Amino acid sequence: MFKKFLFSLMLTFSLILLAACGGDSEADGPVDSSADSENGEATDATATEWPSNIRIGSASQGGTYYIYAGGISTLLEEHLDITSNVEVTGGPVHNLQMVNSGDLDLGLATLAPAYEAYTGTGDWTGGQTMPDLRIAFPMYTTPFVWWATEESGITELSQIEGLQVGVGPAGGTPGTYNPIIHEALELNTQNIQTGANDMASQMLDGQLDVIGFSAGTPIAIITEIEAQRDINLFGLDGEYRDRILERYPYFYEYTLPADSYNSLEEDMETVAVFNFGIVHKDANEDFVYNLVKAYHENIDQLIQTHSSAEEATVEAILNNEQVPLHPGAIRYYEEVGIELPDSVYPEE
Repeated sequence: MFKKFLFSLMLTFSLILLAACGGDSEADGPVDSSADSENGEATDATATEWPSNIRIGSASQGGTYYIYAGGISTLLEEHLDITSNVEVTGGPVHNLQMVNSGDLDLGLATLAPAYEAYTGTGDWTGGQTMPDLRIAFPMYTTPFVWWATEESGITELSQIEGLQVGVGPAGGTPGTYNPIIHEALELNTQNIQTGANDMASQMLDGQLDVIGFSAGTPIAIITEIEAQRDINLFGLDGEYRDRILERYPYFYEYTLPADSYNSLEEDMETVAVFNFGIVHKDANEDFVYNLVKAYHENIDQLIQTHSSAEEATVEAILNNEQVPLHPGAIRYYEEVGIELPDSVYPEE
């Protein structure tokens, strides 16, 4: 009798437990791990697959890339709860190499070296392609600008033949592509590869005849020098520009507004390339999607860091037609209605 009572008691207790568990399960319902992700919000499940800390490749300390990368770092921490290290590098070429090798999670680069890295067409690549590079988001225009002191009498590119020209550090956009431009135009220049601060000091000391540089406007080194000396700014126009545009598909015509610098009295014609954030093809898709989403939705915050970010609209992604986008980026731009060209869809 006692055994029957004990059995009945245990059975009743078990049924109560089952009912309680079943009730909780029914009330909560199944968890759809994709729902929040599709709405641009990470679920706990997807967020655990993200990196908790990323490495961002910039350029020399104090330059536009370094400042811009710092702004991205702040944005990531505030909106995605991801910390990051902004690393001083040699610039776009080095950033591309390190993203491709996995030593950087995000690298800033102009389209020129990104295209050459992906295709292996630049002399600096040694013919080796970097097929794992993917574009994530657009940044800003990098116009090519040259200048000399007013007392030198140098006012146009044809006059730099045989002169010492500061072109920026090796691995940076100007340090890589100014010598290429000079050579393509058959200008026999002595190209001095060094940092922006060194070039400014050398020009003010009379050790450099000309500086050719490219970065987001305004370029700090120009404003620094023109505050102490009268300078002549000049770009790439006419036949020279036509020759460069015909030879290199990543350059495009650009007009630098007269109000960009005190030394400009009228708009200046030149060539430019666009800048992009670069990631590895194996970067987590959901992370890249949310990175790009947070980047564009909080661009006003980045503009406060550097005014060049005003150009970082969603439409600016169309400035690239040569290098594939990351699937996470494609997902975002399609979601906001951007019609991407077929050439930016990766083959995989």
